[in-house]
Amino acid sequence: MWDNLSNKVILVTGAGAGIGQALVQQLAKAGATVIAVARNEQQLQELVAFDKVHIKPLLLDVADWDNVHKVLSKQVPQLDGLVNNAGVAIIKPFEQLSESDFDTHFDVNIKAVFSVTQALLPKLRDGASIVNVSSIAASRSFAGHTAYSATKAAVDSLTKSLALELGPRRIRVNSVNPTVVLTRMGRDNWSEPSKSGPLLAHIPLNRFCEVHEVTDAIGYLLSDKSSFVNGHHINLEGGYSVS
Repeated sequence: MWDNLSNKVILVTGAGAGIGQALVQQLAKAGATVIAVARNEQQLQELVAFDKVHIKPLLLDVADWDNVHKVLSKQVPQLDGLVNNAGVAIIKPFEQLSESDFDTHFDVNIKAVFSVTQALLPKLRDGASIVNVSSIAASRSFAGHTAYSATKAAVDSLTKSLALELGPRRIRVNSVNPTVVLTRMGRDNWSEPSKSGPLLAHIPLNRFCEVHEVTDAIGYLLSDKSSFVNGHHINLEGGYSVS
């Protein structure tokens, strides 16, 4: 699968840490040219130190609509793939969520996906693949995830709409929808058994998702191995949805 991505050009947002960082590194190992988009310069420098040949850093706040269109239209080459990975999660009870919390969720988790994809449409080659990083929270409810879940449901809806609209150009659009992913932040946030236990009890495999399981799914969707997969949401949740 990964060797199928050598010599391709792929842009990844939210590249500085977690899933995005791991994906950029894996794509670079596979021989792809990766445009790594993040708003933290130090994180981008660390990625470049990992591979100066294949990783091209791009400092950009994807929540800034005007700058996204300006920068991406001028600084990005023709692309074979786009991964909309940037995201935020402010977990609070519904009654405690502020207007700022609401706006931050929607600005990053859905408006940025919309604006980045729109800005890059002229750069996407016919036959390219777009992968949106969504969440099982798009279709299942979790306490404290009200705003987050709403944005991920919007991402899933956008994924289907774009799969329809971009189909004539043979551009495929899909999403990956994991449950808790054991990034460094994920391990910190879900290490307490009293918190993780009730959720794990609903997952038949009795564990959370590893980072490589998300990047492998993204790699599949970016590759020609998934050439007839379009408009789908790949749930990475160990059977949670059937429990």
